[in-house]
Amino acid sequence: MSRSAIRRRSPLLLALLAGAAPILAAGAAGAQATGDLIALDTITVAGVPPFRETATGPVQGYRATRSATATKTDTALRDTPQTVNVVPREVLVDRQETRLADALFNVSNVQPGGTLQGRSDTFLIRGFRTQSYAIDGVFMNQANTFYPVQRDFADIERIEVLKGPASVLYGRGDPGGVINIVTRQPSPVPTADASIQGGSFGFRRVQGSVSGPVPGVEGLAARLSFASQGDSTFRNLAGRENSRSFVAPAITWNPSPDTRVSFIGEFTRQDTAYDEGLAARNGRVPLDDIARFYGEPFASYNATANFGTLKVEHDFNEHLMIRQVLNAQSGTFDVFAPRAVGLSANGRLVNRRTSGINSAFAAVDSQTELVAKFEWLGLRHTALVGVEYFNGYRRAYTTQGTLASVSFDNPILGVARPGAMGFLSEIKQKNELTGLYAQDQIDLGYGLQLLLGVRYDAGTQFYFNRTAASRTIPPDQELSGTSPRVGLIYRVAEPLALYASYTTSFKPQTDNVLGTSNPPPETGEQVEVGTRFDLSPDLSLTASVFDITRNNVSVTDPANTGFSIITGQQRSKGVEADLAGTILPGWKIIGGVGYTDARITRDTTFAIGNRLGGVPLFSGSVWSTYQFQDGPWRGLGIGAGLTYVGSRFGDIGNTYKVGAYTRVDAAVFYDLNEHARFSLNLRNLTDARYIEQTFNPVNNLPGAPFSVLATITARM
Repeated sequence: MSRSAIRRRSPLLLALLAGAAPILAAGAAGAQATGDLIALDTITVAGVPPFRETATGPVQGYRATRSATATKTDTALRDTPQTVNVVPREVLVDRQETRLADALFNVSNVQPGGTLQGRSDTFLIRGFRTQSYAIDGVFMNQANTFYPVQRDFADIERIEVLKGPASVLYGRGDPGGVINIVTRQPSPVPTADASIQGGSFGFRRVQGSVSGPVPGVEGLAARLSFASQGDSTFRNLAGRENSRSFVAPAITWNPSPDTRVSFIGEFTRQDTAYDEGLAARNGRVPLDDIARFYGEPFASYNATANFGTLKVEHDFNEHLMIRQVLNAQSGTFDVFAPRAVGLSANGRLVNRRTSGINSAFAAVDSQTELVAKFEWLGLRHTALVGVEYFNGYRRAYTTQGTLASVSFDNPILGVARPGAMGFLSEIKQKNELTGLYAQDQIDLGYGLQLLLGVRYDAGTQFYFNRTAASRTIPPDQELSGTSPRVGLIYRVAEPLALYASYTTSFKPQTDNVLGTSNPPPETGEQVEVGTRFDLSPDLSLTASVFDITRNNVSVTDPANTGFSIITGQQRSKGVEADLAGTILPGWKIIGGVGYTDARITRDTTFAIGNRLGGVPLFSGSVWSTYQFQDGPWRGLGIGAGLTYVGSRFGDIGNTYKVGAYTRVDAAVFYDLNEHARFSLNLRNLTDARYIEQTFNPVNNLPGAPFSVLATITARM
């Protein structure tokens, strides 16, 4: 069938897919009510223990019940006085996600915040931008402005979003929240899976993971995950293609029942076109040609990112455990590409320059923690005390040259040649911080639980931005900050919990700040009130109201100098709700809705009251699947989803705006048996045209048009 034929039939296909899940599920429920289904005796397989969810392990279905992201202890989500949303691996598999942005559309009040010209992933959480994330509880290098590669999915077990500040445990961090990626652990029994994907616009990917015990060593297991993909994309990248390769070895070793050792490493290589997306004109971003590219064939971005994390845990007894985590990271990236700097006076040309960047970073992070469980004064406590040492470094050497302008409406590529490159700036930055933190989860009885925590960070920051006009080396800056947290939970009944919390954040500046050495750290605080309600044993609803204030915020310079500036104060207020779990056997759902009002509240550069860039007032998403559990259709599954994002200002100056959009997705998959699955995922069924990610007036990434992705998966 041709693509145009698929587009013509998409409304019918959409109606069938969207309506089938509740109809089929209702039919199953009706059959059960009338006695058509025969209840079978429970079968227990010898040697196979029943499934027990942990904070770092797999999730059955779409609903997680435990997490360690908010407390660094294995805690039930209903006993956490702060919103934590979890996207399990099963959701990623059913949706066949290959981008972190798509996976996080399943979480309320989280929007993609720009790819930094196709280089990395940034997000807006509760209205505030974050350009980094944690992996297994360890932040990727915060001395760098962003992680230099896009995250691969080959070894992801679950993606968790802790809403609001989290400096009490993580030290460095943004006030909107923390994205924590939990990786797949080695399996004590042999397992393997591999997938081959092919799709629209030349997308192809192969990924796999193999795991099992290591012969000859008692208690030792290993996993190797890998992936390689290429993507020409729907954008006219002047013949260039995006590619990424990824390898992640992991081991676990239990030398005794009381000691656990684990290691994971990740090695990523990324080569992509430098794609700034579309430019705004007259207060909007034209969508007549979403493939329009203002770069050149020579535009390129090449990056590597590597890290390794070693974790050792030892139980002294059933009440006391010590944990040591050691992480080392390094990476590089090189850019040589055109960069749009604005429009000509008549708006017919895109003015450009050539930019070259060579950057490298390295960091070490050590965390030593004691976890104690005890009773004192008649109350049960789970106490955590820890010390973290972080030492991170980055260097960025930037050159620039002249480059001819191109037509806004009809850019002709491959004609312009870059002029001579000259020195622009050299940044050297080093952050060295030591954090001391303590936390106590106290069961007060009568359904009440209290969480208290505090952290003190102290250290130095060296930030030197050498330009042609300034070569004076500044002294080290002394940094310190205290981050308290308090939360209260009231378990009204077994399925219902109410909670309230106050949390804070502290973050040294890492952006390239214009004309400033050693800029002041950013701080934030949040007040949140929420509830968790189990609608059924397998279906949970979370809802909350929040108010966040952020100070000393770094934003892109409106003069488009290539640097950032420090602004005054911003505030985000909103409400959100998330639903995840199983409605009926075979019928699963995940989604959320949110309202966020994020504005400037104090500033001398931008107008007070301006909305923050890229943040919609209203947004929401839902994804649901139904898979036949028995009968001749057993193994067949269908899914449908809808994502809505309201209109947004593209920048903090509110100089342009992008429209609201609704994206509709669908899936059909079939498990041939327990070892093989074929799936077909259809995205943007209505072929809507929209801007997905805004960054500044010349950096706006359009959403992909209607596309198809076919996947064959084999597993052992």
